[in-house]
Amino acid sequence: MKVEKHELGELIEKIMNETPIIDVHTHIFDKSFGSLLLWGIDELLVYHYLVAEAMRYTDMPYEKFWSMSKREQADFIWKTLFIDRTPISEATRGVLTVLEELGLEVYERRLDSYRNYFENQNVSNYIDTVFKKANIKYVVMTNDPFVDAEREVWENGHEKDERFKSALRIDPLLVKWPTTYPKLKEWGYDVTEKLTEKTLEEIKRFLNDWIDKMDPLYMAASLPPTLKVPSDNETSIIIEKAIVEVSRERDIPFAMMIGVKKLTNPELLLAGDSVGKANIESLEYLAKTYPHNKFIITMLSRENQHELVVAARKFRNIHIFGCWWFLNNPSIIEELTRERIEMLGWGFTVQHSDARVLDQVMYKWKHSKEIIKNVLIEKYSQILDDGWNVSEEEMRRDMKTLFGGEFEEFLNRKF
Repeated sequence: MKVEKHELGELIEKIMNETPIIDVHTHIFDKSFGSLLLWGIDELLVYHYLVAEAMRYTDMPYEKFWSMSKREQADFIWKTLFIDRTPISEATRGVLTVLEELGLEVYERRLDSYRNYFENQNVSNYIDTVFKKANIKYVVMTNDPFVDAEREVWENGHEKDERFKSALRIDPLLVKWPTTYPKLKEWGYDVTEKLTEKTLEEIKRFLNDWIDKMDPLYMAASLPPTLKVPSDNETSIIIEKAIVEVSRERDIPFAMMIGVKKLTNPELLLAGDSVGKANIESLEYLAKTYPHNKFIITMLSRENQHELVVAARKFRNIHIFGCWWFLNNPSIIEELTRERIEMLGWGFTVQHSDARVLDQVMYKWKHSKEIIKNVLIEKYSQILDDGWNVSEEEMRRDMKTLFGGEFEEFLNRKF
C-alpha cells in the first residue's frame, strides 16, 4: 500500500522504533567480564566526555581530580555540570536522557536517589532492561588481548552472551610495536623488533590464534591522522604484510578508525585525546591494491567525511559506519547522514553508539534516531514528490538496512 506524505513522520518513527539495532562498535562488555562492564550513574558521570567538559570550569590540578575516588569525581562533575550550570551539552543531556528512560525523576536533581536506584539493580536484569529500551539486537564489543584483565577472561573461558559479539582490537601491534613485541615474545611468539619475515609470520600466527579464541566479526585499530600506507614504517608494513593477509585468508574485515591524536593533553588521561585530518589516499591505496579484502571505516575529522564518502562510492570493499566520537553530536550527525544518503543511498551503517558505559546505548540511540528520522522524512518526501510510490514494507526493509543489515551483508554473516 502506498504511503502518503502526511503519514511519513509517524510511520518512520514507528518503524524505526520497531527495528532491532545492531550496534557495530562499542566499548561495553557482557557480564562475564566482571568489572570491565561499566554501568550506573557514577560511571555515566565520570565518562571522559564529561571529565573534559568539567575540567574547563575549574583550576583544580588534574592530579587532584585523579586522586579522588570515583564517587568523589562523580560528585564533582554533578555539581559542576548539572547544578552550577544547565546541562545543555550533548554529553550532559545524555545523562538526563538515561535517567528519563529509566523512569527516574530528572527534575528532582537528587544524585543520592539515582545512586540508590542503581545500587538495587541486578546486573543481568539491568542488561536486559537497557537492551529492551534501546531495542538492541546485539552489540559488537572492543576486545583487546593486550589488556591483562580481558585476556585472562578469554584464556580462562567464559559464558558467552550472544547479544555481545567480539571484535579483535590490535592497536598495540600497529602503533606501539617497539613496546609490544616483548609481550608477544613473552607469550611464546618468536618475534624481534625488526620486522623480519619470521616476525611477520609470528604476528600472523598471533592474529590467527586470537581469531580462533574470539570469533571476532572484524579486526580493529584506532589509528592516527598521520597514517601512511604504503610506507616503510612499522604500521604500514604490519598492515600490508600481516593484517591484510590474515584478513583475506580468514574473510574477516579490517576496521580502521582513523584520525585520533592520542593524549594531546596527557594530564586528562583518556579525556585528553584530540583529532586531526587524515590523508584519504592510504585508504584508497588499500582498497585498490587489495580488492578482495574488506575495510570497515570511520574517520574522526569532519574535514575527512566528504572524501570518505567519495572513496566508498568508488570501492565496494569499503563500508562506512557511524559518526565517531567528536562527530557524535546532533548537528554533525544530521550533516553526515544527509551526505551519505545523498551519495551512497542505503550502502552504509547509519550509526554506532561507541558506548563505554552500558547505559549510554539508551541515550546515544535515542538522540541519533531523532535526527535520522527527520532526514528520512525529507528524503522520502522528495521521491514521493517525484511520483515514486513507497510501501511500509519497503520502508521496513530500508530501516533494517541502515541499522545493521548492510553491515551483516558486508560481513556476509547473519545472526
